[in-house]
Amino acid sequence: MIHSMTAFARTEQAGANGTLSWELRSVNHRYLEPHLRLPEAFRDLEGAVREALRQGLSRGKVECTLRYTEENTGKPLQVDRERATQLIAAAESVAALIKQPAPLNPLEVLGWPGVLVADSSDPQALNKAALELFGNALDELKSGRGREGAELAKLLNERLDSMLEEVAALRELVPQMLEAQRQKIIERCREMQAELDPQRLEQELVMLAQKSDVAEELDRLSTHVTEVRRVLKAGGAAGRRLDFLMQELNREANTLGSKAFDPRSTQAAVNLKVLIEQMREQVQNIE
Repeated sequence: MIHSMTAFARTEQAGANGTLSWELRSVNHRYLEPHLRLPEAFRDLEGAVREALRQGLSRGKVECTLRYTEENTGKPLQVDRERATQLIAAAESVAALIKQPAPLNPLEVLGWPGVLVADSSDPQALNKAALELFGNALDELKSGRGREGAELAKLLNERLDSMLEEVAALRELVPQMLEAQRQKIIERCREMQAELDPQRLEQELVMLAQKSDVAEELDRLSTHVTEVRRVLKAGGAAGRRLDFLMQELNREANTLGSKAFDPRSTQAAVNLKVLIEQMREQVQNIE
């Protein structure tokens, strides 16, 4: 199974002392790029969260937000007097450098991190619960990426089917187009009342056939389509490999267009390029 890099997950857990919730958002990115937003009391989790992401994902920009809402009903407020004293002393030291300092607002002191202390629960137990909840959120995110990856694989296979139809139709048309070109040359010579040299005419037609021979490009397109299907079926971190194959498919379609000598072959090359571009846009979201 292939995985998309775009997904969202949210988990929540209510406890006796409050409610923990994780929100995970991931979008496509060349590498794995985590962005963590953790409350100050949970900073110790950063290393474990990054490691879990590294173990679970290979690519994508992932935003991880942890929220903790404490249950304060019936609980008295507690002030860390030592920290508040240090904060006030630092503020007064700065105020001494100012000619007309504004008075210190007690509410601003209380709002400073670590001054207002809740009736603390066991921080280790709280960290453990937050980390376990993150594991659930990560599993949910991976499941979402897997579901979207399955949809992407379906879309890609549909376009691969369309490409093979274009290749088969063009392969069948090539002899007809060469014969039509042969008749066009003969008619043009007749209109100019030019004397036809059968040997010279055959030489020109052979050169035209060689110049417009697209069998090799059609074979390579079919081969690349087979490889794309194999990579999709194998799954895993297939995004970079698929992106490379899109470049190869586009190269063959360009060569096919440069050899076009009939409106039908030109149209086939355009159709192929449109299908490849649609796939390339989808591949950018694959892990």
